[in-house]
Amino acid sequence: MFHKEGAKIIFISLALFVILLLVSPLVFSNPWILKPFQYLLLALLLLILQFFRNPVRTLEINDNVITAPVDGKVVVIEEVFEPEYFKDKRLQVSIFMSPINVHVTRYATSGKVKYSKYHPGKYLVAWHPKASTENERTTVVIENRVFGEIMYRQIAGALAKRIVNYAEEGMNVRQGDDAGFIKFGSRVDLYFPLGTTINVTLNQKAVGNKTIIATK
Repeated sequence: MFHKEGAKIIFISLALFVILLLVSPLVFSNPWILKPFQYLLLALLLLILQFFRNPVRTLEINDNVITAPVDGKVVVIEEVFEPEYFKDKRLQVSIFMSPINVHVTRYATSGKVKYSKYHPGKYLVAWHPKASTENERTTVVIENRVFGEIMYRQIAGALAKRIVNYAEEGMNVRQGDDAGFIKFGSRVDLYFPLGTTINVTLNQKAVGNKTIIATK
């Protein structure tokens, strides 16, 4: 199953693949050049297809846990000052997504969207310390009945050139549903109230809709 945000790119990629596959024997008469070229085309197509995959992952909605919004590696767990919305100290957990990870963003909790804002910015590598405040990003705050207000931030990386965010202020959202997509390499930061129990460790692999990031 593929995400709807990849439909246009997948269609164009398939069309180019077929055209180049048909034309390549006319351009490369030498089989030692032709075969590697065709294998390269196939590898590139498979890379694009796997990037936009959207595995079906059901979960039991639970307001007492925060689930991973994306697949990736936990690269930050620390207490920070959050200047945009809360303007106080929060617990930050960051998940880095490589180009081979699933890039669907899912709602980590159910509740009402209190804040949703897009920020244009730079394209520093996603693990750069200043990526959270200087890169292209979207900031979303969801009010959950157990945790209170939880923030997540989609951050573009050096390769990511488009962030898709479905959250709009006033919406009621459900844990596990699609919240957006980040194209080609990125990071998601989560911000929790101090005192929240964090259930992951640094360098742990997180799986969207499955890994429990925090409990109350």
